[in-house]
Amino acid sequence: MITNAASRLGVAAYKDSSPIELRPNWTPENAEIVIKAVYRHVLGNDYIMASERLTALESLLKNGQIGVRDFVRAVAKSELYKTKFLYPNFQTRVIELQFKHLLGRAPYSEAEVIEHLDRYQNEGYDADVDSYIDSSEYEANFGDATVPYYRGFENNVGDQTTGFTRMFQLYRGYASSDRSQIGGNTSRLAAELAQNSASAIVGASGGNDGWAYRAAKGAMATRAFGRSSTGSGDRLYRIEVSAVSLPRYPKVRQSNREYIVSYEQLNNTLQRINKMGGKVASVTIA
Repeated sequence: MITNAASRLGVAAYKDSSPIELRPNWTPENAEIVIKAVYRHVLGNDYIMASERLTALESLLKNGQIGVRDFVRAVAKSELYKTKFLYPNFQTRVIELQFKHLLGRAPYSEAEVIEHLDRYQNEGYDADVDSYIDSSEYEANFGDATVPYYRGFENNVGDQTTGFTRMFQLYRGYASSDRSQIGGNTSRLAAELAQNSASAIVGASGGNDGWAYRAAKGAMATRAFGRSSTGSGDRLYRIEVSAVSLPRYPKVRQSNREYIVSYEQLNNTLQRINKMGGKVASVTIA
């Protein structure tokens, strides 16, 4: 069962959901549900245009020529997946995403990442994808008929606690895709895996009252407090900002900022951030 704090941590969408599978005597409607679920999960909740759909593979599944497992395998090996995740990202980030997309969890150790990195370099991308899909772990959790899902939030007996906490670094909210996160193409877990340390849980965007975006390690956030001089309400709002990119703006590593402002100043502050080329990570009650 998913954590009881699902709502506060921003993972309530998965609390009461059941795994999606293609059961015996399935209908074309059942197959379409499975296809959409595979796209959503394996492609990291990224938007798929009609022209991008893998129609030939879909037909094979609908005709019963391949099962769910092989459909997942084919999507992960497709040029569509490679264009979205393999080509633009560093290899360590690709491996993080493959653990998430194919096994539904975060890597447990640096050794797991190194194993897949070595296989990718020595045997190629397709062989590495097969190593996830043909693993005993995949078989035990998904088998031939179930669409992979986020197991990392369940923290069952025998699972490593670090896998639970690290999953929150890879998952940033139901409305977020793996290509739209502020962290870009950099690894989320490389430092923690190298140090064999566990991260603090940071709730997904909109899921908690605190920060929804964790600044990169070593980055300092600055605070700017302010209220209107008269008629200001007591409620303050925290605006998290990253990636200020206005031409001629000083390019410094510590570019993550936090603004805490009153309701009256909220709109003007957001407009000022936009003019500076900043990217708003979240707006929450302070």
